[in-house]
Parts: sequence; C-alpha cells; structure tokens
Amino acid sequence: MGERMTNFFTGLREAWSLAKPYFKSEEKWVAWGLLVFVIALNLIVVAMNVVITYWNNDFYNAIQVYDAGLCWKLLYYPVIHIKGSPLPMLGFAELVAAYVLIATYATYFNQMLQIKWRQWLTAHYVDNWLSDRAYYTISLANDPGRVIDNPDQRISEDLRDFTLNTLALGIDFITNVVTLFSFIFVLYSVSGIIRPFGITIHGYLVWVALLYSIFGTIITQLIGRKLIPLSFNQQRLEANFRFRLVRVREHTEAIALSHGEADEHSTLRHSFQDVRDNFWAIMSRTVPLNFFTITFAQIANIFPLVVILPRYFAKKIGFGALAQIPIAFGQVQGAFSWFVTNYPNLVTWRATISRLYGFREAMEAARAAAATGPKLDSPGAALTFNDLTLTLPDGRKLLDHASLSLPPGEKITLTGASGTGKSTLFRAIAGIWPFGTGSITPPSGSLLFLPQKPYFPLGSLKRSLTYPQAEESVSDEQAIDALTAMGLEHLAPQLHEAGNWGLILSGGEQQRLSLARALLAKPDWLFLDEVTSALDPAMAARVQAVLKERLPGTTILAITHHEPPSGRHLQLADGVLGNA
Repeated sequence: MGERMTNFFTGLREAWSLAKPYFKSEEKWVAWGLLVFVIALNLIVVAMNVVITYWNNDFYNAIQVYDAGLCWKLLYYPVIHIKGSPLPMLGFAELVAAYVLIATYATYFNQMLQIKWRQWLTAHYVDNWLSDRAYYTISLANDPGRVIDNPDQRISEDLRDFTLNTLALGIDFITNVVTLFSFIFVLYSVSGIIRPFGITIHGYLVWVALLYSIFGTIITQLIGRKLIPLSFNQQRLEANFRFRLVRVREHTEAIALSHGEADEHSTLRHSFQDVRDNFWAIMSRTVPLNFFTITFAQIANIFPLVVILPRYFAKKIGFGALAQIPIAFGQVQGAFSWFVTNYPNLVTWRATISRLYGFREAMEAARAAAATGPKLDSPGAALTFNDLTLTLPDGRKLLDHASLSLPPGEKITLTGASGTGKSTLFRAIAGIWPFGTGSITPPSGSLLFLPQKPYFPLGSLKRSLTYPQAEESVSDEQAIDALTAMGLEHLAPQLHEAGNWGLILSGGEQQRLSLARALLAKPDWLFLDEVTSALDPAMAARVQAVLKERLPGTTILAITHHEPPSGRHLQLADGVLGNA
C-alpha cells in the first residue's frame, strides 16, 4: 500500500491539520458561529434528556401510588410543581415538542455547516490540484510509495465523508462528554451506598459503568484494529473498479474495433474480485467485533437492573428510581463506551483522513517539483535551449546538454525515432516537464501547443473549438469559418450541441478540430506534436496549406516522424539535438 496507515492519535493530528485551514479562512466567523451554535443545540438536547429522566421518576412514582391526577398532569400540563422533585416539571407533550424542535434544527444547522465546509474544501483542493500543474506532475510519479490513486474520488467522496464524519463524530464526542458529566451526578445520587467486604462505596453504579466501559473499549480495540487498513484499502479498490468502468465507457469504439470485450471483462472481473476479497476480509474481521459489541450493548440494557434490583426488593428505592436508573446508567455507560459504539465509524473516518492527508502531501510535493527541472527564462526574440538536459522520472536521459537557438519566421520540423524524447521536449518548451536541468528561453508573444491526442471538454462543439477560451470570445461566424477551412463544415449545424466530442468524432476529425483552434487563436508560435498522424496524405497537405495561408505571421514547430519537404529540419537521436 502506497500510503502508511497510522494510529488514531496520529489521525487526530492529521484531521486537525486538514480541518484547520477552513476555520482560519475568510469564512472563519461563519464557520465558528455555526459550530458553536450546533454544539449549543446539542447540549440543550442533553439537558432535556436529563429532565426527561426526572420526568420518568415522577411519572412512575405517581403510577406506583395510583395517583391518576398527577399522571395526567405530567402528560399534559405546561408546568407542574411536585413536592420532593428537584425541579419544576414540564408536561410530556411540552417536553416532546421542545425536544423535536431543537433536535431537528440541530441537524439542519449541522448540515448547513457540513455543506459550507465541504464547498470550501472542494474549492481549496481543486485549486491546489490544478495550480502549478500538480495534477500533471502527480501522474508522472513512478515511485509506488508516492503514487496517489483516484484523485477524483478523494476530492468528491473523501471530502464529503471527511466533513460529514468529522462533524458527526466530533459533535457526538462533545455531546457525550457533557452527557457524562450531566448524568453522572444523577446516577451517583440514585445509586446509594454498598459495603462489599466492609468497604463503603458511594455511587457504586458510576464505578460499575466505568469498569464495564473500560473493559469494552480494550476488547474492541484488540478485535477491530485491523479494520483500519482494510477500510483504507476498500476505498482504493472501489475507486479503481469504478475507474476501469469509466475507461470502458470512454474508449468504446477502440474496444469494439479490437474485439476486446473478453479482455475488458477479465480486467473488470479481476478488479471486482479485489473489491470482493478485501470486503470478505472486512466481513471476517467484523464478525467477532459485532459479536462483542452487540453482546456488550445488549447486556448493558439489563445490567443496571440486575445490579439495582436487590436495593429495590429491600425497599430502599422506589419504582420511579428503578425506572430512572437504567436511563441514567445507559447514558453514563454509553458516554464511557463512546469508543466502542463508534468504532466502525472511527475506522472509516481514519481511512478517509489518511487518503486526504496523503493526497495533500502529494499535491504539495508536486507543486514543489514544478519549481525544479528546466527553468523557463524571460521571453526573448527566439526560442533558445541553454545547456538543456531532459530526463525521465527514473533518471534516464533523453536530451543531453543541448544548446540551440530557433529564431521566428521559419517552418521548423523535429524528427526522431519513437521514444527519443520529441514529445518530452515539446512538454519542456511548454514549461510542464519537471525532470532535467538547464533552461529554456521561450519566444515572446502568444504560444499555442497542440498535442497528438487533443482534449475536448464536455459541452457544446463550440466550447471544444474555442477551448480554453470562453465560447463567447468567438462569434458563430468565425467558428464556422474555422471549421470549414479544416474540412469540417458538416459539423457546423451541431455548433451548439452538447456532447462528449472526444468519443463522437473520429481521430482525424478530432485533430482537424484542434487545428481549427489555431486558426481562431492566431498564435505567434504554434507547436504541433504529430497533429496530422490520423489524416490521409491529401488531407494532411490541405491542412498544412491552410495553416500557411491563414497564419502567415505564425512560426510553426512541428514534431513528426516523417522527413519534412522544406524548412529547417531538426533531429533528436541518442540524446543529441541538432540540424539534420
């Protein structure tokens, strides 16, 4: 596994480092205000639970002495003063109405904080992922220990789970602490005294609840600790399976033409088998955990009654106290046993934290790597390579100490065998290749880079044509003229139709559509990486003629496998770049 799983204490530190930026951001006052308000509403709910235990005591005492009038008052009267009761008592109907109102809005404002927090984190992570081309540098990692799988899942699902579970677990923990201190005094006061072996123990039920919970916490951790890495792995395997399904959807034609259905079926089957096998491992580890935690919870329901019944039969407590004690004991024991009760959620939360923390570290490392490698100097009159060395991520050299100047106004072609580094040089000129030394002086003016396989965003055909500029930056007439020049006039009626154009168009149409972008952008320098590889010779000659005619002031540097007919010819071979 590429990312190391650590203990819960490390998880708390990592969780705070993930949460802290939002609560120190420009939205900090709204964030803290909502958090305090949500906690306050939950604490009011705790206070009402305490009141309800006293209501139970009064109600069942009234039943014991057959006081029908008091019973009905306790059900419906707004406020009742009962002799011997520590506080005025609301009627049950009023208690329920207030409880429902407060509990409902506690959930509502919790969800408000959750979506605001997630919105901020999503914008923050997307910005960090895209800035300094971290998304690109991360994809180049060849060290298994630094590979970050499925960043899309980490941004969409892990951020959702992090905000949801952090708020749920955090507020629940605070509520449990307050519940503990609220009910511990109730339980202490109704427990009385026991004298085992001549030792006087006051409030003995509190100590029983504490010992019971300590025992449960220790056993739960021993049984369930292996679930943490399994849960982490499950998230990764699920994302891998979904990614392979998306790959099939995005490459339907290539798979169909290759009759690759059997191979894809085998790949998907094996990918899901990994999901299944890991899930079976989770199930196997969950069985003993559930055996213990469910047994622990069920015994806790009856345990306080078994302990307190001797005092009831000795007539030292009334029926109301007998009804009140299980509630108070359950609240105290539940607060003590918070770790046991929430262990499955803590496991999932811990795995989510590890994935997000590892993703953040990878983005920081990628942005740092963007500052390394070949340097881009201030633009000059010509494209100049200054002692330029390019390497692959594994250190293998593609270009060794090249120094060359390419002035504007020429038609320049670059040839070389496959794998010699032509496309890598293309990336270095664009300033996105982080491996190597030396520097590049880019030419002044606007630059446009068109790769062999163009990218088309989801949306209208016009958006694909003008990308990365806005559709509104180009008129429909200009867009149709560019399409027509590239022999794509048949697409003009679909200019505003939305679709996945990377799948709809043929390879040749995709390349011509990307070249139509150049006609609209009119760059000073145009860099082409095998952009006519999918075209027949006649169409390739046509588009080259169109580029020459429509872009007379543009310097074109084209990477190709073929011997150019004219212009300056560069060749890259064995790490050496020079004139052919």
